[in-house]
Amino acid sequence: MSFILLLGLTAATLTTIAFIPQVIKTWKTKSADDLSLGMYSIFCTGVLLWLIYGILIGDIPVIAANTVTLILALTILFFKFFYKE
Repeated sequence: MSFILLLGLTAATLTTIAFIPQVIKTWKTKSADDLSLGMYSIFCTGVLLWLIYGILIGDIPVIAANTVTLILALTILFFKFFYKE
């Protein structure tokens, strides 16, 4: 495994797992009031575009990171609507 690929995979892992605490907190508290709908909507769109880009260029770290990140961010977006008061 090349250093560049390892660097990409490490960056992808760290930026992706950064969403896990927010998903867990939102799920446990059953509240997404403090989360910005606009921010998460724009973010999910951007991540989807990164995923498409990664697929088009065949970049595994970009594809893997953005697939998982999109799932986590969409989960938070789902909670934003599901836990709405």
